[in-house]
Amino acid sequence: MGGALFVTLMRWLLPIALPTVFSPMPLFDTQFFFREPAWLFGGLMGVLCFVWYHGVMDDWYQWARGIDTPEHHEDKPGIEKYFGPSLDHKVIGIQYTVTALALLVIGGTFALIFRTELAASRLQFLTLEFRLFEQNGLQLYNSLMSLHGMIMIVSILLGVAAMMNYLVPLLIGAHDMAFPRLNAFSFWVAPPAAILLVSALILGGFDTGWTGYPPLSAKAPLGIDMFFLGVFTAGWSSILGSLNLIATTLRMRAKGMTAFRMPIFVWASIATSLIALTATQLIGLSFQLVAFQRVLHMGFFDPDKGGNPVLFQHLFWFYSHPAVYVFILPGLGIVSELLPVFARKPLFGYKWIAMSSLAIALVGFVVWAHHMFTSGMNEYLRVPFMYSTLLVAIPTGVKFFSWVATIWGGKIDTPTPMLFVLGAIVVFLLGGITGPPNATVSVDLHLHDTYYVVGHFHDTLFGGFVFPFFAALYFWFPKATGKRMNETLGKIHFWLMTPAFLTLSFGMMRIGLLGMRRRIADYDPALGFDNMHLVLTISGFLIALSILIFFYNLVISIKRGEPATGNLWNSRSPEWQVVSPMPAHNYDVPFEVVGEPYDYGLAGSKYIEFITPKKK
Repeated sequence: MGGALFVTLMRWLLPIALPTVFSPMPLFDTQFFFREPAWLFGGLMGVLCFVWYHGVMDDWYQWARGIDTPEHHEDKPGIEKYFGPSLDHKVIGIQYTVTALALLVIGGTFALIFRTELAASRLQFLTLEFRLFEQNGLQLYNSLMSLHGMIMIVSILLGVAAMMNYLVPLLIGAHDMAFPRLNAFSFWVAPPAAILLVSALILGGFDTGWTGYPPLSAKAPLGIDMFFLGVFTAGWSSILGSLNLIATTLRMRAKGMTAFRMPIFVWASIATSLIALTATQLIGLSFQLVAFQRVLHMGFFDPDKGGNPVLFQHLFWFYSHPAVYVFILPGLGIVSELLPVFARKPLFGYKWIAMSSLAIALVGFVVWAHHMFTSGMNEYLRVPFMYSTLLVAIPTGVKFFSWVATIWGGKIDTPTPMLFVLGAIVVFLLGGITGPPNATVSVDLHLHDTYYVVGHFHDTLFGGFVFPFFAALYFWFPKATGKRMNETLGKIHFWLMTPAFLTLSFGMMRIGLLGMRRRIADYDPALGFDNMHLVLTISGFLIALSILIFFYNLVISIKRGEPATGNLWNSRSPEWQVVSPMPAHNYDVPFEVVGEPYDYGLAGSKYIEFITPKKK
């Protein structure tokens, strides 16, 4: 709103400064204030003012003025350091984590609201008379459903950034990221992006789904502009963070850490960053073009002006399918990272797993059009994209075979992190098995836009990201805080969430096979879907309850959790060989890599040796 007020004020002042160019306008012209240009450009000004106010550009500004700025500084102890800019990658990683969890709650709440409406046929909860933010029940349902999708996607992107920011420098022995100031800037553009996304609900919402397809998005209410701008801003964070991580990994590895001695999570992070760095521009461009069509009346996707709405889908999916691998590759890296720790066996096929992450990233760029089999694109393109999509199963299968071989014959221990790792394997396997039918043209023509696709997609994201994310939180929480989370509450979280989610995803796919369309607020009671939808709604609330238990566990563990000293999980990873929490600059004594990272159970094997300073 501040940005819109600023643009309105400038529009009022310009006729005074340039009377021959601009016509006079009353200061309180509400008609102008509620026009799209004021909100769109005002939102952009709001983002720039936000990052300037929070001080993440101060060092650059001082450097431009010729003032010397310190290379790095230590944050003051206490919780205050998390509310302002920091150059410590660990603090930034925690900031990303908290923001991701906050968006997870918001997006999940939106899902519970519209899932409650679907619990029975006919409009029960969001009635036509029910109005909120100047929207009736059906409009509000569409807005909540659309925002749920994109808010959860941005939440996952921030969760991915959280894991990579916190872990990669620790795993490679670096004292920080290559560009600490850029790292801080990458995070601080994310909160205004989240605010813009949520503000779309207040400004009329939108009814396009999370994809924002024109012509619907070209005619949607004002909220779609905030949606476009929020995603565009979040893209900055993703691109700059990826650039930083690639530079860090290439230039700051510890002595002796050759490519095939790097932890698997680092390989997964590199593959993820290559996708985000090279493809994120496409979703930003597609949304920017629709915004230009709305505000400047251009015709990029308007057939009456020579445009083509299918072009938007090509631009959108060229990023948005590789983005699925941005979501899941770090999660699969977490699975490969933790599995040998709790199986007490070497990771089977280490080099194959490392290369499979790069292969998934590469093949992911040539599969986008399987989302468009029903779009009316040229039919001769369907078969090549069908085969390229099915090809992704090969490098993904490499990971599964490796995980099974690692588990086989291992001395398995099952604390909470391992439970979530095993849950991730099972759920992601279901997502992988249910994917090929969508890639097959003849089947997809019937399954497209049904709840089968919704169930498959949730299996993929929960198995590829949500379960591994919780595994990582439980595993590295002691390293970040010096305390461990309550094991009993952690296992209740797992055993409540897992069966509830499996019921939800299987139910979605079953009801989709029976003909239930997605993105609709009501359905015919004669179809007999009421009981199944009620079960799905109860499952959704049970998942929400399990996550509430996680948050309770998180809070009480921070306040009075059991102290975690030493190598809590008996891990070979370098960060567990030093005190918890980590020192400000990570490793006061540098180390050298002298062995393989996952030689668990092999007598006398070492991964790292700390370099003893020579006496003068």
